[in-house]
Amino acid sequence: MAAANYLQSEDKFLCSICLDVFTDPVTILCGHNFCKNCINEHWNTNDQYLCPMCNKVFNTKPELHVNTLLSEMVAQFRQSAQQKASSSSSEQQVSKPGEVPCDVCTGTKLKALKSCLVCLVSYCETHLESHLTTAGLKRHQLIDPVENLEGRMCTKHDKPLELFCKTDQTCVCMLCTVLDHKMHDVVPLKEEYEGKKAKLGKTEAEILQMIQKRRLKIQEIKHSVDLSEEDADREIAEGVQVFTSLKESVERGLNELINTIKEKQKTTEKQAETFIKELEQEISELMKRSTEVEQLSRSEDHLHLLQSVQSLNTNHPTPTKDWTEVNVCPSYEGTVVKAVAQLEETLSEERKKLLAESELKRVQQYAVDVTLDADTAYPQLILSNDGKQVCVGDVRKNLPNNLKRFSKCACVLGNQSLSSGRFYFEVQVKGKTRWDLGVARESINRKGQIKLSPEDGFWTIVLRNGNEYKALAGPSVLLSLKSPPQKVGVFVDYEEGLVSFYDVDAAALIYSFTGCSFTEKLFPYFSPSINDGGKNSASLIISPVRVN
Repeated sequence: MAAANYLQSEDKFLCSICLDVFTDPVTILCGHNFCKNCINEHWNTNDQYLCPMCNKVFNTKPELHVNTLLSEMVAQFRQSAQQKASSSSSEQQVSKPGEVPCDVCTGTKLKALKSCLVCLVSYCETHLESHLTTAGLKRHQLIDPVENLEGRMCTKHDKPLELFCKTDQTCVCMLCTVLDHKMHDVVPLKEEYEGKKAKLGKTEAEILQMIQKRRLKIQEIKHSVDLSEEDADREIAEGVQVFTSLKESVERGLNELINTIKEKQKTTEKQAETFIKELEQEISELMKRSTEVEQLSRSEDHLHLLQSVQSLNTNHPTPTKDWTEVNVCPSYEGTVVKAVAQLEETLSEERKKLLAESELKRVQQYAVDVTLDADTAYPQLILSNDGKQVCVGDVRKNLPNNLKRFSKCACVLGNQSLSSGRFYFEVQVKGKTRWDLGVARESINRKGQIKLSPEDGFWTIVLRNGNEYKALAGPSVLLSLKSPPQKVGVFVDYEEGLVSFYDVDAAALIYSFTGCSFTEKLFPYFSPSINDGGKNSASLIISPVRVN
């Protein structure tokens, strides 16, 4: 410490009443020394004249004698202490605004290092030394420096607030416990402090947990923004593709319209050229006949004229074609309307196709790796080692009849389940004449004959007789498909209550169950159906999902 060299003996110069360095030290009859004012005030406030140190009682007020030697030593000590304290104060921090100053320092106030709850004084490093070295002062309770130490005193009894009244939830002094709070539940401040501190620790942990949750939520939101950006980019790309295709269709329609009109115009021009050529030929013949007629009409030879007229009519007959009704009038009426109607039909088909492709791409992003659950498989089914293929065998295997296994129907469930969110998987059905596909809830009947319907926990489509597709919606819905699907995609949106089936290669929607109410786990459902004399021996194959 800065003042350790001289404060080690400071307790020799301390008054036991004021606990500070002697001021005008005096000695009483028992030999103990006190500040002159301190001992006088002590005797003035007590009924007896006794020594505060040894408790010796005096019948009359003792005469006070100035301790000259001690006074000189105290003066020297003060001078030395002031010099050393002055030199050490430059090394300590001066109290700044907002910091607790030392209450003992005169002049420049140094920053307080501790506050004493007994003395109700804040001390800098130098003035704190006595509390660290003096036996009597060591028992005082020191805390980090605080202002308004008076606020730690009972305003009613002017005693330290050392207790806590749990009944009134307030701090009290010793006198309060025997007066105003006599019958209350009172505990030491430290006990209540420990309890409150424990609660604060729990509260702090809860707050930290709340902070952590919110930080995780921030990460989640940021991740959602990233996903949204990716979705936006993907949607923009798909939108560009869709509108580019539609634009190309419009341009093709426009080009076809222009070509149609131009072809009509060319046909009209060729027809007109033919008519004009034929008319010009007739004109040429008529002009030749006109010349002959004119020459003949000038002849005055009666015989020659008559003979020539007969020859003229025979060798140069007058053209008989009637050109009155012949017209070149091309009709373009309805060409544009017809082209627009055709374009609308083309765009509608193109739009449906593009939207179906876009929709399929959207659901394919929820693809899950589905495998078959052997514990649910009908004993006559044959599953591949990787759990991706299933077909019907000729022999019924002797397998444990557990609760999960289907006992009468040739079907099997997937290992994976869904109780929230979305999932998608694809199954190859190529080469089969019968099959069932879809999803089933966990509590379905697996023993005996089963009925495929939503009421019984099944959402499925089936193929029968090689070309008859149905959605078993209870009642069944006959499906009209342009071509037999070779690969079927199955999509489930649990919260939306949606189960959809897609023709993957054609990127076309086959059927959707909508407005479903799911309350338990859903499992992929597969049935390769009966062998059908070998016609239906092909396997159902769970295929990896490839997004184009």
